[in-house]
Formats: sequence, C-alpha cells, structure tokens
Amino acid sequence: MFNKTILGTIIIIILMSIYVVFNPSYQKSIQAKYYFEIGKYEEALVLAKEAFALDVYNRMSSTIMAQSLISLQYKLYIDDAKKYQAEIDEIATHTIITQKDRAKIRLICGIMVDSYSKLSPSVVTDESLVVSSKKYYLKFEKLLEKVNR
Repeated sequence: MFNKTILGTIIIIILMSIYVVFNPSYQKSIQAKYYFEIGKYEEALVLAKEAFALDVYNRMSSTIMAQSLISLQYKLYIDDAKKYQAEIDEIATHTIITQKDRAKIRLICGIMVDSYSKLSPSVVTDESLVVSSKKYYLKFEKLLEKVNR
C-alpha cells in the first residue's frame, strides 16, 4: 500500500513535469520568469502575455504579467525622475531663475510627487527599484517645498 502511494506520487510528478516542459504556454512563462529575475521587465511582460494568450489558466504567466507591470511602473518613474532631474539641473545653471522657470520646476515636482503616490510595490518587486524611486520622490518633495516658499 505504502509503495503504491509513493509510486503513484512519483508518476504524477513526472507527468506534471513533462506537461510543464512541453507546454508552450509554460515554456514562455519560464522564459518570462527568467527575464523578470534579471530585470528585463519589458521582455518578461511580452512573454507573459504570450503565455497567457496560449493558456488563460496559466497562473505563472498571469503572476509574472502583474509583477512585470508593477516593476515597469517603478522603472518608468525612475527614468522620468532622471530626465526631469536633468532638466531642473539645467535650469539651476541659469544666472537668473525666472518665474517661468520656477513654475516649470513646481510643475515637474508636483507631477513626480503625485506619480509616486500611485506606485505600490509587491513582495517580489526589486528592492533597488523601490529604494531608488523613494530617493527621487524625497528629492522632488523637498524641492517642491523650496519652490513653493
């Protein structure tokens, strides 16, 4: 009785493994997971969407899709922050900062502060993304306070 149970369990595990290895949806999901783990969220999202389209019951693909979207939001926030920080640094080099410049800085900071409030990390979101975005948020928040004085 005991040996039959173990044998049955082993056979089920082998069959499930074969299914996962040869199922195109799960193959794409595994590739998507790999790209997600190395920080290539765009590629992970594309592959996860393809896997989900092949099999809507593939929970791995739907999870990777959701996690990739969250990580992409953080990555886009950081990219925008770098771009806007460069714009603000350029304005700071002017000998005279005009009201128009101050208004532009105020607008940029307001956008970045509001955008940050829409971000919400998950358990698997890369910690460096979360830390970096918070660092930029705090800079923009502090700058907004200065500009509003």
